[in-house]
Amino acid sequence: MTKEKAQARREHLNRMREEQKRKERRTSLLMWGGGGLVIVLLVGVVAFYLIGERSRTSLDAVSSAKYPGSLHVEKKVSYKETPPMGGEHSSAWQNCGIYDQPINNENAVHSMEHGAVWITYRPDLPKAEVDTLRELASKDYMLLSPYPGLPAKVVASSWNKQLKLNGADDPRLPKFISKYKNGPDTPELGASCSGGVGTTTAEAPIPATAPSSAPAATPDQSPAATGEATPAPSASSAP
Repeated sequence: MTKEKAQARREHLNRMREEQKRKERRTSLLMWGGGGLVIVLLVGVVAFYLIGERSRTSLDAVSSAKYPGSLHVEKKVSYKETPPMGGEHSSAWQNCGIYDQPINNENAVHSMEHGAVWITYRPDLPKAEVDTLRELASKDYMLLSPYPGLPAKVVASSWNKQLKLNGADDPRLPKFISKYKNGPDTPELGASCSGGVGTTTAEAPIPATAPSSAPAATPDQSPAATGEATPAPSASSAP
């Protein structure tokens, strides 16, 4: 009888040990499974953030054109894009800087031919956003001006490149400037962005027809086009 009790006791202990092991395995599985789920969720959140961030800062929406450079006309030009990002333009380039009033397309396009990025904004853009744009445009080879009838709140343009933006804080704007200012599409890389004209459209509008003594279109005779030395580039603001 004593042997039977001892055997029964051993069997009972064995069953308790097995039950304990099963509980430990279940607990371990639950812990690992829960941890794995947390890791999967974290990876998903990080991937979602990275994809969203890339979408917010991507330059995939930049539109392109294939305008040749060095064509001057001394009259108002009808441009395909608003604002233009290339094409025929005035022989006088717009001095790079910040303007509170609209400037002539034809002068601004010539500045872009020299490597400038032209930021335009709707005249009703809030002052805080305009101030943000002014800070971005305070560097060299930058133009800033209001533009009535703009198709977006803010538009950044360089020669043959353009991007419509949601506002001054759009994270794509600094990337556009970094990539396309004096970029590879610049027809006259290194030409000056000062020494041109600093007038607005209201002060010196481009005539609808060219003066009778002016040719319809002439090749660019700027120092960069002719191979002559150019003055050191510098930014200047309109008076």
